[in-house]
Amino acid sequence: MDGYSAKVEHQMTRLYRSLSERDRRRYAAVEVEKLGHGGLEYIAKLFGCDPKTIRRGMAELESEEELASGRQRKKGGEGNH
Repeated sequence: MDGYSAKVEHQMTRLYRSLSERDRRRYAAVEVEKLGHGGLEYIAKLFGCDPKTIRRGMAELESEEELASGRQRKKGGEGNH
């Protein structure tokens, strides 16, 4: 398995740190899927997280449930006062 360049790792880590806990594990899970064999250990080390957390994100992504992490806007939007 080939890892990412130092520049890309830095960008990924910055993005990872800006996310909510739920989005962190899902983002990590997507990266693991992209990398294939060896990806879980690589991403866990890069992000400093537990592989179990990433596996939980993988399970969430594989489930049929909606991935929304909560409403960002009020239902109905502007103009519906």
